[in-house]
Amino acid sequence: MSRLCKCALSLVVLLYVIIQVKCNARKSYTAAVYEHAVFTLPLAEIENKTVALSVMKQNLQVYETATAEAKKKGAEIIVFPEDGLYGFEFTREVFHYFTEDIPNPETQPGWNPCKDQHPGDPTNTPVQYWLSCMALNNSIYLVANVGDVKYCNVKSDKLCPADGRYQYNTNVVYDPEGRLVARYHKQNLFMGEKLKYNQPHQCEYTTFTTPFGKFGTFTCFDVLFREPPISLVENYGVDNVVFPTAWMDVLPLFASVEFHQAWAMGMGVNFLSANTHRASLRMHGSGIFTPQGAVVYTHDTTTEQGRLLVAKVPILKRTPIKSTYRPYKNMPLPTDHEAQTAIKFQAEVFSDLFDFVTLPKPSGSLTICQKAVCCQLNYTFEDSHSGGLYALGAFDGLHTREGQYYLQICTLLSCANSSTDSCGQPTNIAKSRFKNLSLSGIFNTKYIFPEFLTTDGTGHDLANGQWLYDDGMIKVNNTTVKPLLSATLFGRWYQRDNDFYLTGASARKSPMVLALNLVLYNVLFNLLY
Repeated sequence: MSRLCKCALSLVVLLYVIIQVKCNARKSYTAAVYEHAVFTLPLAEIENKTVALSVMKQNLQVYETATAEAKKKGAEIIVFPEDGLYGFEFTREVFHYFTEDIPNPETQPGWNPCKDQHPGDPTNTPVQYWLSCMALNNSIYLVANVGDVKYCNVKSDKLCPADGRYQYNTNVVYDPEGRLVARYHKQNLFMGEKLKYNQPHQCEYTTFTTPFGKFGTFTCFDVLFREPPISLVENYGVDNVVFPTAWMDVLPLFASVEFHQAWAMGMGVNFLSANTHRASLRMHGSGIFTPQGAVVYTHDTTTEQGRLLVAKVPILKRTPIKSTYRPYKNMPLPTDHEAQTAIKFQAEVFSDLFDFVTLPKPSGSLTICQKAVCCQLNYTFEDSHSGGLYALGAFDGLHTREGQYYLQICTLLSCANSSTDSCGQPTNIAKSRFKNLSLSGIFNTKYIFPEFLTTDGTGHDLANGQWLYDDGMIKVNNTTVKPLLSATLFGRWYQRDNDFYLTGASARKSPMVLALNLVLYNVLFNLLY
């Protein structure tokens, strides 16, 4: 080999080493999420695709402004919310006007609407063209939620809907070159969605790889189930999640930012959550969350304005979830003195019947069990404890309201008033701060998601830096700045989701009554929302 060739080869090797070192040295990337106040029109005014496209264009113009602003702030990826281009108050027929036929990037790789299409061609996909160009012009990964349609033949396809088309709630991802790199059809449809969307025949596990990590995507209600979320992390090596959602807060356990942060912490991933913003329907709360908690979030309950969030996010190296749970064992019950002063009772939390015990003293140690779940609390109220009823609760059962999934939960919560009947009711009222606190539990599942929420009576605060989740335990070692609304170990026992028996209040309802309730809820949801 000549000296010149050896020199050239050495330079190539050196360049490779430099690139590898640079890549390995990178510690973070910059992400953006946009909480969007959707422009829409009344159902009666959407008469054709032309009107539907005019609605989507108004929302796309907001997306375009937000994307440009995010790029100026250094963002490398931006996420927009579920239903963000049109809203959700539609019949199946009207929603068809908002759909486009979006190809599968796995079978049609490199599809680039911005470069390959002319926007004026009616046979093309104008919304995909706009999204593709938005990503290309800003050199950014762009995630949006859209409607995908696939036409079928009712004679040859036994599963084909009667109207001859499948309609999907769909996430699309465009890369900085404007190429479609991911498409996901929502698997777990929420209540009224089933009237206008179809569930894919097989669950889709959608991922895409960037220079700053491997991403997975799923949508809103999906997050409560094993498939596809858990498999994306455990089987596909995803360390980042992009999450379009139209999330309606339900206190005390299902406030948007509370639950999304808990999922990031419980699964050890970065979680980019973009919510639709409609405060009148309790739809608010977006954020950028890491395994250590929120980097940035918004939970605006008072205005109807959208908001852009931009923050640096750590580049992660996936590690297995720690199996911190233990199988059921008998735990020590409260002492006789504590048993005499603490009140034991049952109350519903989002229709699930919890066993509770009150916190009777300024400090103490309490235990409450239900079936295989036992919850242990050690606590001390802050010196200026100003009253208010708090209760420690346990639940082990099949949740059946607005979906069916098996829960194992330990929760410490502020009751709405001085009556035990109010414990578990949605409330923003909390009167006490805790000087120290430790909440732990015994579960049958390793999938535990830690929630922590404080309040000043108006807004919700995740109390970053004031608590930690370690070895399956929520801990507070210094006084919380704001009164505690709730602290929860939210467990999901996925294997039991298909259990046919009902627990708690639902056990008193027959299957026929429950089925009728579901039908009525679907009708009311579409009439009201």
